[in-house]
Amino acid sequence: MNRAAVLSMCAIIMGASVLPTPARADGGRITAGVLGGLAVGTIIGAAMTPRYYYAPVPVYVAPEPVYATPSCYWTWGEPVWDGYRWVRSRVEVCD
Repeated sequence: MNRAAVLSMCAIIMGASVLPTPARADGGRITAGVLGGLAVGTIIGAAMTPRYYYAPVPVYVAPEPVYATPSCYWTWGEPVWDGYRWVRSRVEVCD
């Protein structure tokens, strides 16, 4: 924003706050009109909005097949001479 716009807004705000005006209710006619208009606008707006319904898409999920898993474990194999040293590799043993 430029400086002139900021200064003019400050002048308007200061002028409105410095010059007091008496508050009048006018028997509540303005308030009733504003609240009634907001209520009627809300009712009409809610009635005119489109309704979107999303039906769930049927999905079939097949159960996972159950396989008999053998009980397996890891252990050290027999020592083997590789030409430089004795090496024991790990071996999986399944029942």
